[in-house]
Amino acid sequence: MDVGVVYFFTDQGPDPVEFGRAAEGYGFESLFVPEHTHFPVSRKTDYPIPYGGPELPEFYLRTYDQIVTMSMIAAHTQTIMLGTGICLLAQHDPIAKAKQIATLDHLSGGRVICGVGMGWNVEEAEAHGVVWKQRYSTVRDKLKVMQALWTEEVASFDGPRASLAPSWAWPKPAQPNGPRTYLGGAGPTTMRHAAEWADAWYVVPSAEDPSLSKTVPEFRRVVEKSGRDPASVGIAVASAPPDPALLESYRELGIERAVLWVDPADDPGEGMRNLETVSEVLAQIS
Repeated sequence: MDVGVVYFFTDQGPDPVEFGRAAEGYGFESLFVPEHTHFPVSRKTDYPIPYGGPELPEFYLRTYDQIVTMSMIAAHTQTIMLGTGICLLAQHDPIAKAKQIATLDHLSGGRVICGVGMGWNVEEAEAHGVVWKQRYSTVRDKLKVMQALWTEEVASFDGPRASLAPSWAWPKPAQPNGPRTYLGGAGPTTMRHAAEWADAWYVVPSAEDPSLSKTVPEFRRVVEKSGRDPASVGIAVASAPPDPALLESYRELGIERAVLWVDPADDPGEGMRNLETVSEVLAQIS
């Protein structure tokens, strides 16, 4: 099982390049970068309790651009994988996003993981023209457009939420089939969509099943029911606690990657210390 970290980079916290180089030096296999474009002041959507709600942390308001941040880190590291964790794809143009990610993967030597998801803030999504009730199918079809552009010499896709007339686009990603795609989130609807069309489910563990001992078998049943081989669809854990016992249980379940949560800080030194503290778990797992 690979072990990575996720961090909300902001204009008040540690320098992303310094953080990324430190994460690579500690031995983390991957670094995931979240995104939020903005937050409408008069929002009606509550910050989800599973994420630490109801009060919205300030770091959500101050995040750097995801792809720019990942590019800076990629230019100053050698081996660490870089994940969009997650890209709120419904809010983006898929042709432009495919170009960004293909370019980053090409220039970094194949170090990108493409995590996508629906998000939770209705007002943020609607400001981008997203129809909230159609967000799952929108993400699916936009990702299909991106994958066509990554893998086909003459790319095309025709879906109800996104389509692409036959088109040329280079560079292709360094990874032959394009970056591995994760669908992030929790709950039965996300589980079903991940089972049907993602390379892996990027699951947020619930308070009721932090070890995923019930969730993982259920997901594999859903994958099989969808007509896919359960062995062909991976599972990764998003914002995993740095708990050696839980991480060992994830390994035993066949989890492919656990991405550990590092507490964001509005002081650069504190953010780096938080990373160092989380890195101590690496010596405690086999």
